[in-house]
Amino acid sequence: MLEPPLPHLYIRVMHEREIQRIFDESGKVRTAFVKRHNKTLARVIGTCADALAKGNTLFFFGNGGSAADAQHLAAEFVNRYKLPRAPLPALALTTDSSALTSIANDFGYAQVFSKQIEALAKPGDVAFAISTSGNAGNVIRAVNACRKRGVTVVGLTGGSGGKLAAKSDFLLCVDSTTETARIQETHIVIGHTICELVENDLDRRASAGEQ
Repeated sequence: MLEPPLPHLYIRVMHEREIQRIFDESGKVRTAFVKRHNKTLARVIGTCADALAKGNTLFFFGNGGSAADAQHLAAEFVNRYKLPRAPLPALALTTDSSALTSIANDFGYAQVFSKQIEALAKPGDVAFAISTSGNAGNVIRAVNACRKRGVTVVGLTGGSGGKLAAKSDFLLCVDSTTETARIQETHIVIGHTICELVENDLDRRASAGEQ
């Protein structure tokens, strides 16, 4: 097989270097997060397991890539993550196109999540507010609605944490970077960690006959 012409070979080598840089950066951000926030993450896992064991619901919401994360994580609970088990009550507030568009049309996009929280959430539920900047207006408005209803708020954010930092019961902030891609990559690892360990905790409780 013939080697590509020199310019193409140079570009390939540059790509290989950039690939390594991106993966290294992503790994460093995730490592920095877990060193700083391991204990908080463990408390979130326990809170979610307790809520689900009592029949409460987990809510997830965010915009753009964070909306995709919300849907992804809710699906892991409703279906399963690893273990064969009964479905768990979890809902992404980003999926009902009729609710989203009617609320946005009648009241504005700022209320697309908060009105769903007002309709569906109850005390003891847990809400995951996902915003890489921590300043998304519709996310903050939904968090305010959560707090009025006795819903525990887990803030998934990055950088300084923005407005979400002061409004969260548990703050999971990827604070070693402000780069959106690195924050989002860490968020999904956080989410998968929560899914796996909550599932394991509930399975252990069921085996021991605990609530």
